[in-house]
Amino acid sequence: MDLFWAGLLVVALGAAMQGSFALPQRFIRGWAWEKMWLAYSITAMVVIPWLLVAALIPQAPAAYANVGPAVVARTALFGMGWGIGSVLFGLGIARVGMALAFAIIISLTAAVGSVVPLAVLHPDQVLTRRGGLLFLGLTVAIAGVALCSKAGALKEAGAAVPRGGFARGLAICIASGIASPMMNFSFAFGTPISEEAVRLGASAVYASFAIFAIAVSSGFLINAGYCLYLLKRNASWPAREPGAGPRNTLCAAAMGVLWLFGFFFYGFGATWLGGYGAILGWPIFMTVMVLVANFWGVATGEWKNAPPRVLRLLAAGIVVLIAALAVIAAGAQG
Repeated sequence: MDLFWAGLLVVALGAAMQGSFALPQRFIRGWAWEKMWLAYSITAMVVIPWLLVAALIPQAPAAYANVGPAVVARTALFGMGWGIGSVLFGLGIARVGMALAFAIIISLTAAVGSVVPLAVLHPDQVLTRRGGLLFLGLTVAIAGVALCSKAGALKEAGAAVPRGGFARGLAICIASGIASPMMNFSFAFGTPISEEAVRLGASAVYASFAIFAIAVSSGFLINAGYCLYLLKRNASWPAREPGAGPRNTLCAAAMGVLWLFGFFFYGFGATWLGGYGAILGWPIFMTVMVLVANFWGVATGEWKNAPPRVLRLLAAGIVVLIAALAVIAAGAQG
């Protein structure tokens, strides 16, 4: 198979894994949300990232030492900001479901993650074609969020849910979409780490994992802290379903594997695409992720009682969000 097409398939595989990472959560029984999210976070944000660094980044400790504490600290600080978005992502999925949470959070993450670095790091480009496309993408994303939100509100109106529950879930998703792009800032301000890793012998394909591990492990502190707080407050350490521990642990670990290796395969595929990696790889990754999450949301019955007009409104919102991702991808290329 031509390497280009193989790259597209691997990018799509990574996106499908990312879009499916919350699916194992549906098979966890007898654990409070905070216990499940803590187990997932340990796998996704600590264990696997540092195993990958140990396997793929030669002399990683030296790379961190050589760039100095200031670079590592700012990378970690933005990672903690992303950690807030990660906690809110999990809460958003629990409140509004996979379909709506992914559609809103991923589109806002892409939009804010493109616009803010441009405005902060390259203010001279705000009024250029690139800046215009990125701000247009943000505007289109907001319109898509509005359509999806309307669909969710109409679904809530016909369902037996606590009054105001959807509004709180929507607010959580929007806040997650605003905080989650801080992962991009970790990469933007942590570039010296990957450059030093390459100088010390790491492959350019894997060097960014030296940044990624610092960022997600810092985000883990936020995730773990919030989960431990809830576990203590709610006295939810004991399982409500005895004997479910091994199954639940496996499902939580599967969430971590799907989430982490989704990024891993995206990096592989984008590299195989060569010069088209950023042009085609990123928009395909984001679009397939949203589509897969919505497929699982519909397939698992999140919208089974919604009337046809609500489903049409949701579909329209998703189409608009995908269009926003395409516009943002075009703007990101200048």
